[in-house]
Amino acid sequence: MIRLFAAGLLLLLLELPTWAQSGVPALPWDQLSPQEQQVLRPFEETWGQLPPERQERLRNGARRWNNMSPEERREARGRFQEWQQLTPEQQERIRQRFQHFRQLPPEEREALRRARQWFRSLPPERRQELRERWRSMSPEERREFRQQRGFDLPPRQAPAGRPGHSRPGRPDR
Repeated sequence: MIRLFAAGLLLLLLELPTWAQSGVPALPWDQLSPQEQQVLRPFEETWGQLPPERQERLRNGARRWNNMSPEERREARGRFQEWQQLTPEQQERIRQRFQHFRQLPPEEREALRRARQWFRSLPPERRQELRERWRSMSPEERREFRQQRGFDLPPRQAPAGRPGHSRPGRPDR
């Protein structure tokens, strides 16, 4: 029971940044597959009261959960536990950064994904070293650093209220 509840909470986390879909019809509980019902069991009593868009997001999350390997599920649970330990302000900042990322052109998102993949492939000591180095760099030094590694993005205007910040994301997240 606790596992199902944790899975339900995890699904909520997975679906927080998902954009609502309009025009999705409500789906009765009994039309969910047995696998979806198992994962979504914590929502069974209130399923009919949920907006259709939320039902669809939860259903998509259940499908993703069911398609995960045991290792991927362990990792997802770990990320969910980390999420729960964040302050509401930290959670909101992450949501905003994700929303900003989703609004970037595809080529910029891909460049950021490549940079993140490269960074995560490094040993922990090297990542920490780079985090410290990155924090001390000027915007010009950061641009040169990205260019050297093939992760450079076209120049963009700094987001409002954040002078000197030319790029969402850093090599440490």
